[in-house]
Amino acid sequence: QASLFGFGQSAEVVIKLDDHDTRPTAKIRNDDGTLETHYLFLDGETVSGTVDVNLKKAGVKLEHQGIRIEFIGQIEVYYDRGNQHDFISLTKDLARPGELNDQKNSFQFEFANPEKPFESYMGTNVKLRYLLKVTIVRRLTDIVKEMDLIVHTLSSYREEMNQSIKMEVGIEDCLHIEFEYNKNKYHLRDVIVGKIYFLLVRIKIKYMELTIIKRETVGGGANSFNENETIARYEIMDGAPVRGESIPIRLFLGGYDLTPTMRDVSKKFSVKYLLNLVLIDEEDRRYFKQQEVTLWRKAELPLRRVVDGGPVALTEPASPELEQRSGEETAAGGGGARAGENGVNGATSPKGPQAVEAQ
Repeated sequence: QASLFGFGQSAEVVIKLDDHDTRPTAKIRNDDGTLETHYLFLDGETVSGTVDVNLKKAGVKLEHQGIRIEFIGQIEVYYDRGNQHDFISLTKDLARPGELNDQKNSFQFEFANPEKPFESYMGTNVKLRYLLKVTIVRRLTDIVKEMDLIVHTLSSYREEMNQSIKMEVGIEDCLHIEFEYNKNKYHLRDVIVGKIYFLLVRIKIKYMELTIIKRETVGGGANSFNENETIARYEIMDGAPVRGESIPIRLFLGGYDLTPTMRDVSKKFSVKYLLNLVLIDEEDRRYFKQQEVTLWRKAELPLRRVVDGGPVALTEPASPELEQRSGEETAAGGGGARAGENGVNGATSPKGPQAVEAQ
């Protein structure tokens, strides 16, 4: 019906990157949970290409008030839809007001070395996206075409900045354990190596697991709220331990959908990760201790092998981004368990591990 009155779109807009044949791609989850594949960029990389405007009817001209393309970095909080925050907004004019008479029209564009300070992110309550947006300004209805891009943020840490995590936790006269993780900063394809050592066991433990929890915080101050998701579960032990027993931990992160740790992104949201050690006794009481770790994205250097006498570079495929899952654990805070929670207090006093309540 709109086309009867001339309101239908009379042109098709296609955005094509100059290096679309060679540029790597990555996957990210959409609002409905499905995976989408888009071209991948890093901070500082130039974004350039061609905008094709193809008229749908030969011989019918297209009047416009100007054609522009924008490179946008945008944060959208789901409870405030329609009020996006643009932390990057760059605009290039492709054509001045006038007419398009040819059926096929092409316009070159380039955003030279634009800043891309944050990683693309699809969370439970917030979304950070980068996009190219073409607008053909018309008197009644604009013609708009968007193209999403994915941005990865790379980091690196010196070895001296990476410290092991050692802690004694327990319940007075019932349980005393030591746990150790080899580092407090892990890249997304790293391996968590650690061990659990039982110094005192006077409760009947039937099960122990290590979970990775992603905590997404949106907003700030009194208006902030948290969303926990259990991203990974790793069974450490099934059965009762004995005093002096040591249980090894070896958890490969490459098989899980993780993002880097994000801190106060544009004053809108943060994402952090917790290693959650959970013990369950024969009465199904749960005891746990959480420890925050930093996750970061490492640059993937090409692997090399020799084929027919010459070196050939091999690159690993980009890993998918986020998979939404429901969280099941909440943390015991500060000096002990909050009301209605089972927690293990990790602070060790001179008198030994402090006690906590168990339901």
